[in-house]
Amino acid sequence: MKKIVLIQLILCFGLLVNAQIFQFRGPNRDGKFTDTELLKEWPEAGPDLLLEFEGIGKGFSSAVSDGEYIYVSGMIDTLDYLTCIDFGGNQKWQVAYGESWKKSFPDTRSTPTLEGDRIYAISGIGELVCLNAETGEINWKVNVDRDYHSEWHIWGVSESPLIVDDKVICTPAGNETSVVALDKITGEEVWKTESVGGQRAYASATTYNYNGQQYVLAVTATHLIMLDPSTGEVKTTYKYYEHDKWSDQPGLIWTNVPLSKNNEIFLSMGYDYPAKMLRVKADASALEEVYTDTIFDNHHHGMIELDGFIYGSNWENNRKGNWLCKNWDTGELTYDTTWHTKGALIYADGLLYIYEEQGGNVALVKPDPAGFDVISSFRIEKGAGPHWAHPFINDGKLFLRHGNVLMVYNIKAEV
Repeated sequence: MKKIVLIQLILCFGLLVNAQIFQFRGPNRDGKFTDTELLKEWPEAGPDLLLEFEGIGKGFSSAVSDGEYIYVSGMIDTLDYLTCIDFGGNQKWQVAYGESWKKSFPDTRSTPTLEGDRIYAISGIGELVCLNAETGEINWKVNVDRDYHSEWHIWGVSESPLIVDDKVICTPAGNETSVVALDKITGEEVWKTESVGGQRAYASATTYNYNGQQYVLAVTATHLIMLDPSTGEVKTTYKYYEHDKWSDQPGLIWTNVPLSKNNEIFLSMGYDYPAKMLRVKADASALEEVYTDTIFDNHHHGMIELDGFIYGSNWENNRKGNWLCKNWDTGELTYDTTWHTKGALIYADGLLYIYEEQGGNVALVKPDPAGFDVISSFRIEKGAGPHWAHPFINDGKLFLRHGNVLMVYNIKAEV
């Protein structure tokens, strides 16, 4: 009997130990990927194309990969599908996991989160799903938006699930609650926060380590929330959106993961809405404004902090924006440069990877506060719609998605 109990305890412990997590915008959701020994420049036509796969469905979500398989979500007809592909270009499985957002801009947005043999995604109407990464079988599904009475914005759900320890965390928002945590193995509720106000936003939650403690930063359409992931206790909030711009809609399109460094957090949401630098009090009881930035209004493409500088693009209009760099501490812009238009960017092995949204131009850029220095570039020709999916890097490979088409490039340097 003791032996059986011991085996059960070992199995239970094994389920709760975190495997490596592969997710939206890298290990820490800050746009920084850990790959090394990557190419420092590309051939004129771009790096070697290892794989091109068509049939993933329409979408703006990123692909993720653990090095063995590639996982990507997409809309086919009226359903959101998750597709698993091997590096030979073979579809291992393709499974419908929920209903798509069917109104304005219905394409799938939620990037899946992969941990061990489990993969998590949120459908366009808020169905949080855990699937078996090997078979595609659905382990459990909870419609968090329905069950917690979420209040939608006008483009459905874009959030990517966040895993912290034994919990999967998401942000339905609304009058009942703002953030909820479910047991990542069973889907049972662990905790739900009070409602701090605001409808469901588009940004994904992230972790934030400060003064030896781990917190979660989550957002509604109006508020930044800093909470304790073990209990769901809200430590402090900051009302970011309070303005009459687009007053006929419930807030602007807040899509960017909050960017943090030491005791400060940077928020930006585009549309000429002022960006804010905030400082966290030592006991995490309050957030105070450090400065306001009316130029660096990043749309939905993400920002990178490197060596005390922030890199990214801004919003001039829905089709136009520049590339910028600013000093984290002072807020001073060091450059404001035109290169095609705005777009997503990530970082790996000392260089920035840029994917602009209109023409599909992809660039390798030196992160230099003195100027925007393009080393190499090429253009994505396949696929349709805006180039809104953020790039992903793993195992010396660059993953790019344009609509229904996935492309994988070899960016590993020969050693």
